[in-house]
Order: sequence, then structure tokens, then C-alpha cells
Amino acid sequence: MAASLRQALRAPAAPVVLADLDPRAIPQAPGHKEATKEATRADAAHLAELQRRLYAEATGGSRRRVLLVLQGMDTSGKGGVVEHVLGAVEPHGVHAVTFGRPTPEELRHSFLWRVRRAVPAPGMIGVFNRSHYEDVLVSWVRQLAEPEVVERRYREIVRFERRLADDGVTVLKVFLHVSPWEQKERLLARLDDSGARWKFDPSDVDDRALWPEYQRAYAVALERTDSDAAPWYVVPADRKWYRNWAVGRLLRETLTELQPRLPEPSWDVDEQRDRLLEEPPLTG
Repeated sequence: MAASLRQALRAPAAPVVLADLDPRAIPQAPGHKEATKEATRADAAHLAELQRRLYAEATGGSRRRVLLVLQGMDTSGKGGVVEHVLGAVEPHGVHAVTFGRPTPEELRHSFLWRVRRAVPAPGMIGVFNRSHYEDVLVSWVRQLAEPEVVERRYREIVRFERRLADDGVTVLKVFLHVSPWEQKERLLARLDDSGARWKFDPSDVDDRALWPEYQRAYAVALERTDSDAAPWYVVPADRKWYRNWAVGRLLRETLTELQPRLPEPSWDVDEQRDRLLEEPPLTG
């Protein structure tokens, strides 16, 4: 068994063949569904404490923060991860951003302009629900940019993520690997549920016709941009209970390795205690 889940789920070396990776696998799961759900709840308590320490550490001048990048086909569970994993920590310590279609203002700038503006502040856990990778994935599949433009963007992304790491940002990139048959079931479930139909987009069905192209685009992105400074992890996402546990455990392992520490006070504890104990009675 691998020493850590990060080792077990690290993206394979090139060439990446996603068809060789089982979307229903459950590497290192603590058990089956109920046992893993219980472990997810236990991890949530540890994650909340680690996040609290990271947030407090920034008040002492630390620039450290964590950026969780979530990518995957529609219905792979990006929103579910944000809800079930990040929902366990204090909201003021998390900054989640979803990158949709670029606005006219954003199109006037470099594709990384809007991403730089969304990088989490020190002490925060940032989440990109979709990210700067949309600008290579969709461009590659839909042929919206010349191949040399896409290749240049890969290099720009690697440099950008290296600079983030140098500035105290721990980048955790997760590809949620879902199968086409599981995606079909989830899309049908959305159509059958009147409360979930707002999530459905007919373009999701259009994209299914391009499934092989998207799988190749993701594989190329993993090959081009996996690095020690910003590694990729492939999380099997057909089983929601495993997906949530795995992403939560990856995040917990990352924060545990950072060992965030509460800052020492710049004032004398005993002196401040004496001031409170000796103050005259307050009235009114």
C-alpha cells in the first residue's frame, strides 16, 4: 500500500491513457460505502482544525495558502466536492471561484488575467471549480485556437503555477475521472428531478459526442502540466462517496504536511489577564 493517498493517486507519467484508469476504483479506501463515509466525517474534523490554524498563521505574517483546482467532465462532482468536503471548514477561510465563459472584459486580457485575480489570499483555502485549464481543454477540443497557441498556454500555466508555489501557494490539482455511462445516469437523474433541472445544460449532451477528444485533451493537459510544484491527482469519480473521501484526504494530507502553526502573541499573556482581573466593575 502506498504511504499516502497522494502517492497512490498521482497522475501517471506520460503517456497518460485515461482509459487504463478505472473510474470505479477505490484506492486506499478505509472500507466500502458506509465505512468510507464515516472516515470522511472524521477527516472533516481534522481538516477544519488544520484550516483554522492556516488562517490564524496568516495573521502572524505567513503567506502560505492552498489552492485546490478541480477539473473534470460535467457531472464528475466538482460542485459536490465543494459542498461535502469544503463545507466542513469555516466559510471565512475558504474562497471558491467558478470560471465560466469569459466576459468581454476578460477577453481583452491574457487568459490568465482573471485567474491571477482569484488566487487565494494568505491563510485561505482557495478552490477553482473549473479553472485556467478550460482555456486549453475547450480550445483543444473545439479547435478555438491554433495548436501552437494551446502549446504556449501550457508553458504559461507551468510558469504561473511555479510562481504561485514560490509565493507560498500549495497547488493541489485534481482531475475527477468519471465514466461516460455514469455521466449519462447523472444527466438522466437531473432531467428526472425537477429540483435539479436547473443544473442541466443541453451542451452537456453535445459534449458527450466529443468524449474521446475530451479524454485526450485531459490526458495531454496532465502530461504537459504535471510538476512537483503543482502535481496532478486522478480521483476515480464514479462512486461519489469515494470521490468525496479521496479529495478530502488529499487536502488533509497536504495541510498536515504544511503543519500550520498558531502564531505566538506579541503581547504578554499574564499582563493582559491581570488587566482583566483588576479592572473595576462595569456598569450600564
